Amino acid sequence: MHITRYTDYSLRVLIYLAVQGERLTTIQEIADSYEISKNHLMKVVHQLNKKGYIETIRGKKGGMRLDMAPDQINIGVLVRETEQDLNMVECFSSRNACKIAPVCGLKSMFGEALRAFFEVLDRYTLADVIQDQHRPQLLRLLQVA
Repeated sequence: MHITRYTDYSLRVLIYLAVQGERLTTIQEIADSYEISKNHLMKVVHQLNKKGYIETIRGKKGGMRLDMAPDQINIGVLVRETEQDLNMVECFSSRNACKIAPVCGLKSMFGEALRAFFEVLDRYTLADVIQDQHRPQLLRLLQVA
């Protein structure tokens, strides 16, 4: 399974905002901190706002912050919402053209693996990612004042 850059950046934005607490943060701050493209983050932030994960405030003193408590943001749910294609193999797709699909055992094996993957992710929240004992290191690594 490969997580897309979109999902990776979604998780990074939420982690950054979670360690910030209530402080408003800009896209530019996050881009600078992770050394990634501001343009890539703009789409991610827009979608996180639409999905209710973050609150955005316009204006000169605007920015964004989490709109949900970190312990309310489930990692498995977030990955499902941000990944466009969870078809690990062609036979998962509605456009399946594989000749052996009717008798191949791979579909059930990969299906079981995907379910196990999400069973693990569903046990964790953003709060688990930013555990209090790691907060000082996260702040330092993200170069947050």
